[in-house]
Amino acid sequence: MPTFSIVLIRTTALVFALLGLAGCASIPAPLAGEFADFQPDQATDRSVGAEVRWGGSIVDTRPGQSETCIEILARDLDRSLRPTGGDVTHGRFLACRAGFRDPEVFTSGREITVVGRLQGFVDDTIGEYVYRYPRLSAEAIYLWPERPDVVYADSYRYHGPWWPYYGPWWY
Repeated sequence: MPTFSIVLIRTTALVFALLGLAGCASIPAPLAGEFADFQPDQATDRSVGAEVRWGGSIVDTRPGQSETCIEILARDLDRSLRPTGGDVTHGRFLACRAGFRDPEVFTSGREITVVGRLQGFVDDTIGEYVYRYPRLSAEAIYLWPERPDVVYADSYRYHGPWWPYYGPWWY
């Protein structure tokens, strides 16, 4: 018969293991699966028909009569399939889906990940430049929650009364 201390150790280990698993980054269900491994700037006519999972930042949302097309600046995806920040991009693409998507919700700068089939290419302009957009027939559109603003505390001013160098003469 196990002693109380062994049972306590096993229970504690199980609790910490479950907490560790709960803290892992998870993939949203609509984005799960296996997809072709290429980026929008690598898409060619031979890629048409491929199932892809791409993401990035919304540039523009264009509602039409029967569908809404979202212009997206493609970025790499992290472990949870959320677009990463920074200056590295993989071109632009259009993700189109039947129905209305409100441009006030799908605003410029929001992060989005899309799963869909590459239908082909559409020529349009960016300024005066003619750009060839890969066009997806979107099966799943995942709009990520906005990231909170990070506020840094002024670590040079206050460390509390326990700080060994506390006082106005140390500044």
